[in-house]
Amino acid sequence: MTGLVAGRERLALALDLDDFDDARTLAQRLLPWFGVAKVGLELYMQAGPRAVEQLVEDGFDVFIDVKLHDIPVTVRRAATVLGTLGARYVTLHACGGEVMLRAGVEGLCAGAAAAGRVAPLALGVTVLTSEVKADPGVLRERVETAAVAGCGGIVCASPDLAVIVDVAPTLLRIVPGTRLASTSTDDQARVATPAEALANGADLLVVGRPVTRALDPERAAAEILASIASLSATTDVPSSESD
Repeated sequence: MTGLVAGRERLALALDLDDFDDARTLAQRLLPWFGVAKVGLELYMQAGPRAVEQLVEDGFDVFIDVKLHDIPVTVRRAATVLGTLGARYVTLHACGGEVMLRAGVEGLCAGAAAAGRVAPLALGVTVLTSEVKADPGVLRERVETAAVAGCGGIVCASPDLAVIVDVAPTLLRIVPGTRLASTSTDDQARVATPAEALANGADLLVVGRPVTRALDPERAAAEILASIASLSATTDVPSSESD
């Protein structure tokens, strides 16, 4: 395997696949260009905690993207389980409200403490990138709620970053749906190029199909990382450790 490439800590590989063996093989191929592996709902349903634990062993920071959204007690219990796995990030739907989000944050901390691990950073998902519009008032309310509830970061589309920076400038900003100008937007409505997202204030970019479905995934990954090289060298991704 080639050496790790500078700037890879800015990129999360979205492993939106339904077979963990295939997903892990692809992730291992792309490890030089991606510091984070995202385990979404599809892969987690297929492989469960094993997907997280093995990707951690492979050298990735793992992003569990299951967008918890339920009554607070259920979210706390689910988050407690997820907190034991060694992931760096876990998503919760910010539309669930402050009490639910706080329960999730507490669960992640409790699970991590029981397992002797650092607690994952809770990420509040604001408005999905498949939505054509994000109402500024709704967006602002969800960001404020996530911050008050103790979330350490926000997941949002690139066009929403100005609101995020204004409302909660210290939260980690994760942007999915990033694509080079030459690639299809697929089902994403509010997208940006990786360079545009970083320039707008993103800390971490989530990239999936432009790489995972490319004829040459390594070449696609290298092209994306090269497109952000100058920008990613100027700032650091904040630590996930709890305060």
